[in-house]
Amino acid sequence: QVQLVESGGGLVQAGGSLRLSCAASGRTSRSYAMGWFRQAPGKEREFVAAINWSGGTTFYADSVKGRFTISRDNAKNTVHLEMNSLKPEDTAVYSCAAAFDRGSYYRSSVYDYWGQGTQVTVSS
Repeated sequence: QVQLVESGGGLVQAGGSLRLSCAASGRTSRSYAMGWFRQAPGKEREFVAAINWSGGTTFYADSVKGRFTISRDNAKNTVHLEMNSLKPEDTAVYSCAAAFDRGSYYRSSVYDYWGQGTQVTVSS
Protein backbone atom coordinates (compact mmCIF):
# COMPACT_ATOMS: atom_id res chain seq x y z
CA GLN A 1 0.00 0.00 0.00
CA VAL A 2 1.06 3.53 -0.75
CA GLN A 3 -0.42 6.60 0.88
CA LEU A 4 -0.42 9.95 -0.90
CA VAL A 5 -1.12 13.25 0.82
CA GLU A 6 -1.42 16.54 -1.05
CA SER A 7 -0.84 19.99 0.36
CA GLY A 8 -0.44 23.55 -0.82
CA GLY A 9 -3.87 24.30 -2.21
CA GLY A 10 -5.70 27.52 -1.46
CA LEU A 11 -7.26 30.68 -2.80
CA VAL A 12 -5.28 32.88 -5.18
CA GLN A 13 -6.04 35.70 -7.55
CA ALA A 14 -5.80 35.27 -11.29
CA GLY A 15 -2.20 35.64 -12.41
CA GLY A 16 -0.91 34.35 -9.10
CA SER A 17 1.03 31.23 -8.22
CA LEU A 18 0.69 28.19 -6.01
CA ARG A 19 2.93 25.24 -5.29
CA LEU A 20 1.30 21.88 -4.63
CA SER A 21 3.13 19.05 -2.94
CA CYS A 22 2.39 15.35 -2.71
CA ALA A 23 4.07 13.19 -0.09
CA ALA A 24 4.21 9.44 -0.59
CA SER A 25 4.59 6.91 2.19
CA GLY A 26 4.27 3.17 2.62
CA ARG A 27 5.65 0.68 0.12
CA THR A 28 7.60 3.11 -2.02
CA SER A 29 10.66 0.92 -2.60
CA ARG A 30 9.72 0.28 -6.21
CA SER A 31 10.07 2.95 -8.86
CA TYR A 32 6.87 4.74 -9.78
CA ALA A 33 5.71 7.56 -11.96
CA MET A 34 3.63 10.36 -10.48
CA GLY A 35 0.82 12.34 -11.95
CA TRP A 36 -1.44 15.25 -11.11
CA PHE A 37 -5.09 15.33 -12.11
CA ARG A 38 -7.81 17.85 -11.40
CA GLN A 39 -11.57 17.85 -11.26
CA ALA A 40 -13.75 20.93 -11.36
CA PRO A 41 -17.38 20.89 -10.19
CA GLY A 42 -19.63 19.25 -12.76
CA LYS A 43 -16.69 18.20 -14.92
CA GLU A 44 -14.77 14.99 -15.44
CA ARG A 45 -11.36 14.47 -13.94
CA GLU A 46 -8.63 15.59 -16.30
CA PHE A 47 -4.92 15.03 -16.61
CA VAL A 48 -2.64 17.90 -15.64
CA ALA A 49 0.96 16.68 -15.53
CA ALA A 50 3.09 13.60 -14.92
CA ILE A 51 6.72 12.74 -14.30
CA ASN A 52 8.63 9.49 -14.59
CA TRP A 53 10.69 7.93 -11.81
CA SER A 54 13.99 9.58 -12.72
CA GLY A 55 12.38 12.94 -13.29
CA GLY A 56 13.91 13.10 -16.72
CA THR A 57 10.64 12.90 -18.60
CA THR A 58 7.60 15.06 -17.97
CA PHE A 59 4.18 15.28 -19.54
CA TYR A 60 1.73 18.17 -19.54
CA ALA A 61 -1.79 18.88 -20.65
CA ASP A 62 -1.90 21.53 -23.37
CA SER A 63 -3.95 23.76 -21.10
CA VAL A 64 -1.16 24.08 -18.53
CA LYS A 65 1.95 23.77 -20.70
CA GLY A 66 4.28 26.69 -20.11
CA ARG A 67 2.53 27.65 -16.87
CA PHE A 68 2.87 24.55 -14.67
CA THR A 69 6.01 22.63 -13.79
CA ILE A 70 6.12 19.18 -12.23
CA SER A 71 9.17 17.99 -10.31
CA ARG A 72 10.09 15.30 -7.81
CA ASP A 73 12.49 14.59 -4.98
CA ASN A 74 12.85 10.83 -4.63
CA ALA A 75 14.97 11.15 -1.51
CA LYS A 76 11.96 12.72 0.19
CA ASN A 77 9.28 10.78 -1.72
CA THR A 78 7.65 14.01 -2.77
CA VAL A 79 6.33 15.47 -5.99
CA HIS A 80 5.62 19.13 -6.60
CA LEU A 81 3.46 21.04 -9.02
CA GLU A 82 4.48 24.65 -9.48
CA MET A 83 1.54 26.58 -10.90
CA ASN A 84 2.09 30.05 -12.33
CA SER A 85 -0.10 32.50 -14.21
CA LEU A 86 -3.16 30.86 -12.72
CA LYS A 87 -6.52 31.38 -14.38
CA PRO A 88 -10.06 31.02 -12.99
CA GLU A 89 -10.48 27.94 -15.18
CA ASP A 90 -7.70 26.26 -13.18
CA THR A 91 -10.07 26.11 -10.21
CA ALA A 92 -10.49 22.46 -9.21
CA VAL A 93 -9.59 19.78 -6.72
CA TYR A 94 -6.08 18.64 -7.56
CA SER A 95 -5.09 15.06 -6.81
CA CYS A 96 -1.78 13.30 -7.12
CA ALA A 97 -1.46 9.67 -8.16
CA ALA A 98 1.23 7.00 -8.36
CA ALA A 99 1.73 4.51 -11.18
CA PHE A 100 3.96 1.48 -10.66
CA ASP A 101 3.68 0.13 -14.21
CA ARG A 102 4.50 1.85 -17.47
CA GLY A 103 1.68 3.09 -19.59
CA SER A 104 0.07 6.23 -20.88
CA TYR A 105 0.44 8.56 -17.95
CA TYR A 106 -2.25 10.75 -19.44
CA ARG A 107 -4.83 8.15 -18.45
CA SER A 108 -6.12 7.88 -14.90
CA SER A 109 -6.50 4.11 -15.27
CA VAL A 110 -2.70 3.71 -15.28
CA TYR A 111 -2.41 4.93 -11.71
CA ASP A 112 -2.57 2.58 -8.76
CA TYR A 113 -2.87 4.95 -5.81
CA TRP A 114 -4.52 8.31 -5.34
CA GLY A 115 -4.46 11.07 -2.79
CA GLN A 116 -7.55 12.74 -1.36
CA GLY A 117 -6.98 15.97 -3.22
CA THR A 118 -6.45 19.63 -2.38
CA GLN A 119 -8.67 22.51 -3.43
CA VAL A 120 -7.29 25.23 -5.68
CA THR A 121 -9.48 28.26 -6.23
CA VAL A 122 -8.49 31.06 -8.58
CA SER A 123 -10.51 34.25 -8.33
CA SER A 124 -10.94 36.65 -11.23
